[in-house]
Amino acid sequence: MSEPQPFPWREMMGLGLGFLRWSPADFWRATPREVLAAFAALTDQSPPPVLKGDLMGMIERFPDAL
Repeated sequence: MSEPQPFPWREMMGLGLGFLRWSPADFWRATPREVLAAFAALTDQSPPPVLKGDLMGMIERFPDAL
């Protein structure tokens, strides 16, 4: 399994707040998948898939709180 990488917040915020011009409230309500889908729709590009190891690492580091 590959070494987990930090989540690319700077790039994600650049897409949501800068490129897509969403308000901060809209950006923070969106999931990373929604931000990437909006980007792909506007640029006719598909985002790279999330690797299972990376997803599992994010789930471990950021568990859902009930």
